[in-house]
Amino acid sequence: MASQDWFDKDFYKVLGVAKDVSEADLKKTYRKLARKYHPDSNPGDAKAEATFKEVSEAYAVLSDPEQRAEYDQIRAMGSGAPRFTAPGGGNAGFEDVFSMFGQGRGGTRPPSSSSSNFDDFFANFEPGGFGSGRFGQTSGGYRGFGGPTRGSDVTARTTVDFVTATKGETISLQGDDGKPFKVKIPAGVSDGQKIRLRGRGRPSPDGGENGDVVVQVTVRPHPVFVRDGLNLRVTVPVTFTEATLGATIEVPTLGGDPVKLRVAPGTPSGRVLRVKGRGVETSKGTGDLLAEVQVAVPAHLDDAAREALVRFQELEPKENPRAELMSKARG
Repeated sequence: MASQDWFDKDFYKVLGVAKDVSEADLKKTYRKLARKYHPDSNPGDAKAEATFKEVSEAYAVLSDPEQRAEYDQIRAMGSGAPRFTAPGGGNAGFEDVFSMFGQGRGGTRPPSSSSSNFDDFFANFEPGGFGSGRFGQTSGGYRGFGGPTRGSDVTARTTVDFVTATKGETISLQGDDGKPFKVKIPAGVSDGQKIRLRGRGRPSPDGGENGDVVVQVTVRPHPVFVRDGLNLRVTVPVTFTEATLGATIEVPTLGGDPVKLRVAPGTPSGRVLRVKGRGVETSKGTGDLLAEVQVAVPAHLDDAAREALVRFQELEPKENPRAELMSKARG
């Protein structure tokens, strides 16, 4: 922003605050206005976007103690004073009034009609001059509009066991500064999911909002259960006779007592039996326990069992269980 703009723009009025506003109230007011007029909250609204730019520009100056002091001093010079005009009228006289100071850091300046005289006058306020970026330079902000920049995010990783991920728990992690902080692991968190802790990241370099802490969660696999959305899957072996003749079997649950399930006669491998409400319980709902039956083939048979099985083979229906498979493969 050019220095001359500081005469024409009342940043206190833009933000709607008194000239003696405290830093805390200034920040509070700015955040409220920034949320109200932010382009993301007003898509396609050019007026709101322009207001957001003005608000950010005003806060960028007033939030910096040195820039605010300079702004107040410059505004005080022009407050209530008459505008100077050259005999010929126009804006040239406004610049000529500053040439009356005559002395700059480089000695007497020759008259000039360019705006450099005006800028040179403000260069006297600070070594380094107008081009140093002290006047009107804003930091970061939305689409280069200025305003305070948001602090950067901090990434953290943690590994939790399967039960913790399913049931949820509050754990402690160590931050960049070596201090521990709490992280609530929600029930039903999945492997690779990220948890965002708002405002717990690095501070803003110029009075803006803090960044976030983003925690990526790794879940250790369980030896028995597997997640399927909100459902839990478990493979349950049954004997040949249980699957053939039917049986009532026990099935484990996660962190609870086993439940009994009825295996119907003639149940094949791969059939899924459902236990309602024994899956993952979250605020969005509760899943089921899905027990997949797997017929276990005996690895060792004594002579009596082998003879009985041979007799059964002679009596079993002469059906080829692979007939349909072969037919589909050919067709």
